Amino acid sequence: MNPIDIDKRIYDLYDEYCHGFMERREFLRQASAVTVAGVSGLAMARALLPRYAEAQEVLFTDDRIRARYVDFDSPGGTSGTMRGYLAQPNQEGKFPAVIVFHENRGLNPYIEDVARRFAVEGFIALAPDGLSPVGGYPGNDDDGRKLQRSLDQSKLKQDMLNSAAFVKTHENSAGKLGATGFCWGGGITNFLAVEMGDGLSAGVPFYGAAPASADVPGIQAPLMIQAAEDDPRINAMWPEFEEALKANNKEYVHHLYAGTRHGFHNYSTPRYNEAAAKLAWQRTVAFFQKNLDEA
Repeated sequence: MNPIDIDKRIYDLYDEYCHGFMERREFLRQASAVTVAGVSGLAMARALLPRYAEAQEVLFTDDRIRARYVDFDSPGGTSGTMRGYLAQPNQEGKFPAVIVFHENRGLNPYIEDVARRFAVEGFIALAPDGLSPVGGYPGNDDDGRKLQRSLDQSKLKQDMLNSAAFVKTHENSAGKLGATGFCWGGGITNFLAVEMGDGLSAGVPFYGAAPASADVPGIQAPLMIQAAEDDPRINAMWPEFEEALKANNKEYVHHLYAGTRHGFHNYSTPRYNEAAAKLAWQRTVAFFQKNLDEA
């Protein structure tokens, strides 16, 4: 089913569901009350559910990269240890480092694929799994959301900070770090920019929650904010965030992609917008290449 076939009411319900404001059963129940041109809302709703197996751009067997799971210490986090998915070019040497933060459901296959895509572009990329201290991503997004909501959020954030430190100081890291993330991970990218100060060299949050204005002075890294046109919850935060960035003379660029919805980069659902996703990816890679260059 193409995105144009799905009624906006179903998209809005899906947004509530995927952000944890309603359970899957309620999402499907409310969607089933909608019918458009003979197409049931239930069919539209089911079409929006992720299909990860159909949406890999770089296979884990790709001979251009090396990809593996790694375990590392995480003092002050949920359990004191963490696990992540590490991908790098299949060659010797040191590479600029990137950390990739998942959405509000743990390290799913889409985020692992993003890490592999960065490796193809010449980066060493770590995608930490915030759920690893409680068993890891459970294999489906519904259980992943429940698990992530159950965690102490301050400890989860500490796990993300420790993950950033791990990849930045990895033996194959050239020393500079970029951060990106999607939805919850976009907000964590902004959090990292505040907490790490000049320890972060570039940040690219995708449709993520803005930090508090009082925290913006701590940001030292240049930011590229990737935003969807139809994303009321996140876009409502932007005017105040931008005002704080300007008031504190921070370096940033804001891209608003016309005709897109929250999650437009995630190619496992019909929210995916191919043209916008590819442009956003090209801009992200170029931004990191510019700001993580050791020269």
